[in-house]
Order: sequence, then C-alpha cells, then structure tokens
Amino acid sequence: MKNLLHYIQSRFTITNDDISFVENYFISENVPAQTILLEAGKVERYIYFLSEGIVKGYQNIDGKIVVQHLVAEHDFFTSLDSFMSETAAPDYYETVTNCTLLKISKPDYELLQSNSSFWSNFIKTVTNEHLNCKVERVKDFQILTAKERYLKFIKQHPNLALHVSVDNMASFLGMEPQSLSRIRKQITF
Repeated sequence: MKNLLHYIQSRFTITNDDISFVENYFISENVPAQTILLEAGKVERYIYFLSEGIVKGYQNIDGKIVVQHLVAEHDFFTSLDSFMSETAAPDYYETVTNCTLLKISKPDYELLQSNSSFWSNFIKTVTNEHLNCKVERVKDFQILTAKERYLKFIKQHPNLALHVSVDNMASFLGMEPQSLSRIRKQITF
C-alpha cells in the first residue's frame, strides 16, 4: 500500500480521509510468475497497481503472441475499454515475475470516485500519462530504427530489459527475436 500512496502523493496532495478511502478500496494480492490475470474474451473487473514485479499485456493474433504492454513496478494497468464499458477484453495480462498487486474493483472504483475529491483528477492524470506513452511509442515505431528502439527501451526501462525474455522484449519492440539478438550482439556497454 505504501508504494501506491507514494505514487498518488507524488502527483496530488491528499487528505487523511483520501488515504483511508484508498486503503479501504484497494486489495493487496501476491501473485506468482506466469499467472494469467485477464484472459481475452473475459470482462476486466479490476484496475491494478503493480507494487512489485513485472506484468505483460498481449494479444494472440492468428497464433502469434504480440506483446503490447510491459508494465514495470509502481504503475497502473488494466484493459481500460473492457473495464469501463464492461465488454470482453481483447487482451491477456500475465505476470512475468512474482508480483505484488493492489487492485480495485469497478464498484469500489465508483465508490472511491464518489467519496473522494481527488480521485477523478488523479485518474485523468494517470490516463493522460499512459496516452502520452502510447503516442510516443507509435511515433518511435514510425521514426526510430529497431536498434534505436531497443537502445531507448534499455535506457528508459533497465529493470525490464534485465528481467523480460528476449521473445517478449522483441515482440514489444516490433521485431523478431533473432533480430533483437543480432542487435544485442552489436552493442557493447
């Protein structure tokens, strides 16, 4: 809970009542590695805060796993469209490592929103941060080479680069694992 509260307080000033609401509505859960948190075709029931560990979000497109999200510690994740509209998710979310998650259900999310003045603004801020990351990622695919995307990834996310498989990292970066292996051999630090 401490990591979540620190994350929130780094962006907003919150009251003791706000802290109590967050502590009451978020549930802590320890999840082993390689556990599927959401399966495509199911409705997402939670928003998660990743307190410890690594999670990947992916789609199975014609039998090929396409990693679209690599979530590092101290960040939120969910299949947002599914969570908000209560429709089937197109994604899978799976733990890569052992994880400590804090999760909030849709009913509790709505209660927190109605009982806490900061929550709506906080969610808008987090959503905008994630949208900006997606826009930057699309731009990177348009203008950066595969090698440049890899170098940017390891600079921005060194922990992910150390703990995510070459297959998952290659998929996330939009290349084949063999290509990523060749790029990694060319680079000396």
